[in-house]
Amino acid sequence: EVQLVESGGGLVQAGGSLRLSCAASGVSFDDYAIGWFRQAPGKEREGVSCIESTSDIGTYYLESVKGRFTVSNDNAKHTVYLQMNSLQPEDTAVYYCAAHYDCSPYPADFRSWGQGTQVTVSS
Repeated sequence: EVQLVESGGGLVQAGGSLRLSCAASGVSFDDYAIGWFRQAPGKEREGVSCIESTSDIGTYYLESVKGRFTVSNDNAKHTVYLQMNSLQPEDTAVYYCAAHYDCSPYPADFRSWGQGTQVTVSS
């Protein structure tokens, strides 16, 4: 059973940066994917980014974060990072990481989820 723990959220001014971390434990296979999702109050959960452990082909970014967010991984540590630059108030949400066997933008495809970390961007 894969366990995921997010960290790195917080309060930041617009234009600032945060780096989120997703630490995975209990990973049984080398081939896996970690997706980043976010959910703002009153809105549906949306896929932000995703990265696979063995290939870059599946990597994706939500259109609104392209050029600002960068996903990376450290396979040896089973940790995935989401570097968020030029943060905007619209980025305010609870951010979750989730594990699957390959990247997908759809939350329903992911079975293992972290608890989430709050990101708040003030104007």
